[in-house]
Amino acid sequence: QVQLVESGGGLVQAGGSLRLSCAASGNIFSIDDMAWYRQAPGKQRELVATISSSDATKYADSVKGRFTISRDNAKKTVALQMNTLKPEDTAVYYCNADITRRRAGTKFNYWGQGTQVTVSS
Repeated sequence: QVQLVESGGGLVQAGGSLRLSCAASGNIFSIDDMAWYRQAPGKQRELVATISSSDATKYADSVKGRFTISRDNAKKTVALQMNTLKPEDTAVYYCNADITRRRAGTKFNYWGQGTQVTVSS
């Protein structure tokens, strides 16, 4: 089985910073795109940032210049550094990854369980 486990969420004041981490474990041959999504109460899940296996990154307009996504392929981890946090960043943040479990196998998309980020004003 493959698991994605997030950590690093919590409560922070507006203007503060948090760093989220996500570790992939299990029977993994390769990991392609990795991403962070978030879902605020009453809203749809939205894409926050993505990073390819070659470290190409994309960000939602709402977080550009404040958030940075990075990955460590050897450790099978992806991180999201969040600076200058705003109350509207409050959400459950989910790790997402496209993972192949064996050579020439099928690539599947996996989700973590989510970690709560709350930004107080």
